[in-house]
Amino acid sequence: MKKISDFIGKYMAVIVLAVSVLALFMPVTCLWIQTGWINYLLMIVMFGMGLTMKAEDFAVVFTRPRDVIIGCMAQYLIMPALAFGLGRIFGLPEELLVGVILVGTCPGGTSSNVITYLSKGDTALSVGMTSISTLLAPILTPALTYLYLRTSVEVDIKSMFISIIQVVLVPIGLGMLANKIFAKYTTKLKDVLPVVSITAICFIVAAVVSHNSENIKTTGAVIIIIVILHNLLGYLLGYLTGTVFKMDISRKKAISIEIGMQNSGLATTLAASSFPNLAMATVPGAMFSVWHNISGAILAGVFRRIDQEREKTST
Repeated sequence: MKKISDFIGKYMAVIVLAVSVLALFMPVTCLWIQTGWINYLLMIVMFGMGLTMKAEDFAVVFTRPRDVIIGCMAQYLIMPALAFGLGRIFGLPEELLVGVILVGTCPGGTSSNVITYLSKGDTALSVGMTSISTLLAPILTPALTYLYLRTSVEVDIKSMFISIIQVVLVPIGLGMLANKIFAKYTTKLKDVLPVVSITAICFIVAAVVSHNSENIKTTGAVIIIIVILHNLLGYLLGYLTGTVFKMDISRKKAISIEIGMQNSGLATTLAASSFPNLAMATVPGAMFSVWHNISGAILAGVFRRIDQEREKTST
């Protein structure tokens, strides 16, 4: 199972891309996956994340609060502003603008911890940032969404708040509790969890893309450009944030990846639950899910190569 898990983790970007292409050009093959399943699939991912976490993972918040505070503030300042700016520059219609801003106002993505690890970055800082940004999400995601969208659409803050509690915090909490009580058994599950999580992510992408395939084909080029710019600018500005605050290279990697990789699965879920009348609002989250896994894998390779070159020159 470990070999299968390692293989799937290594080729995660390729697998997600293949699923998205299949769902886009042959939607009939994925239409059996209902969009109503998205919440439950995301809860599985979050529960799996909880199973890998312990109370000690939050220690970085207390031992190095400055790094976590800087990272989380940058996350919730940079990504929503980029989303709004790009949406306005490209003149996105209301439905797509909602989706792009939801991606920007969501917390860091769970896959950022894996990518940070593969990049030889500060994994503890990445986990700490993901944890705190997720805990802040019930307050900041609805508030920032309202701040940026109040002139365009009505934002149901209460509904969004409840949705984040149900889909994110409760499953993570239950996972951590299970990990504490049944540590002997959950340790054995760690090799299986990446397979389960990536399968759930693929199902989410397949559901959203297949049910919106025609809409994506119509507006795909613009959204692809915005998603790529949003993600890459997040990486760049995250790295620059670390540089400004004189962090070492491992912390700069962690903040760069954490800011650039959003919890787009949550954005897709919130778009479907909080804006049911705006079908296209789910599209940016689905496309971001595909792209940031590809770019994250590439970035990890770039960071590792830079490290290798640095080691050669120092010896």
